[in-house]
Amino acid sequence: MTPPKNLTVSDSHSGNFRAQQKNQQPFILWFTGLSGAGKTTLSRAVDQALCNAGYHTYLLDGDSVRHSLNKDLGYTDADRSENIRRVAEVAKLMTDAGLITLVALISPFRADRALARVSAGDVKFIEIFMSTPLATCEQRDVRGLYKKARRGELKNFTGIDSNYEAPLAPELTIDTSKLSEAECCAQVLRYLSKGNLTK
Repeated sequence: MTPPKNLTVSDSHSGNFRAQQKNQQPFILWFTGLSGAGKTTLSRAVDQALCNAGYHTYLLDGDSVRHSLNKDLGYTDADRSENIRRVAEVAKLMTDAGLITLVALISPFRADRALARVSAGDVKFIEIFMSTPLATCEQRDVRGLYKKARRGELKNFTGIDSNYEAPLAPELTIDTSKLSEAECCAQVLRYLSKGNLTK
C-alpha cells in the first residue's frame, strides 16, 4: 500500500496522527471502586456503546490484567501500587495509538490514582468513582471473596482488611445500587457527550 504523499515518518508515529486517522480524541476512563461495585459491568457496557457508535476503544479490566501482564504481583500495598502503575502506562500507550481507553480497577489508593492521572500527560483522564456501598458489594459476592476475607482466609482484601480511599473530586460518581446498568451507562455517555467525544 502506498502511503499518502503528505505523510512523513514522524507523523505516522505520533498519537495525534493516529487520533486524526480514527477521527476521535483519545482519553482515559478510569473506573474505581470496591470489588462488586460494578466497574467491570459498567465499563463493558460503555465500551460496547462506544464501539456501536463507531469509536475505537480498548478496555483494560483488573481481573484480566492480573492473569497476564501483572500475574507476578500479589495484593500487598506495594504490589497494588505497581499494578496500577503498569496499567496506567499501558493505558497511555493505548491513547498514543489513538484509542479511547477504559480501565476498570479497584485502585484503592488516591496517591496511585493521582500518579495514573499524571502519567496520562496531556491526555484527558476521567475518574469514575463507583460509590456502591460495601453492603451491596458483599451481596453481589458471586465468588465468595468477601466471605473468605471476613473469615480471615483472604488477606489484604479491599474494604475488609485493606483500606479503600474514595476519590475526593472524581469527574463522575455512580452508585449502581440505585441505578440500573442501562441508566449508569447513559449517565457516563451523557457526561462524555459534553465535549469529550469527537466524531
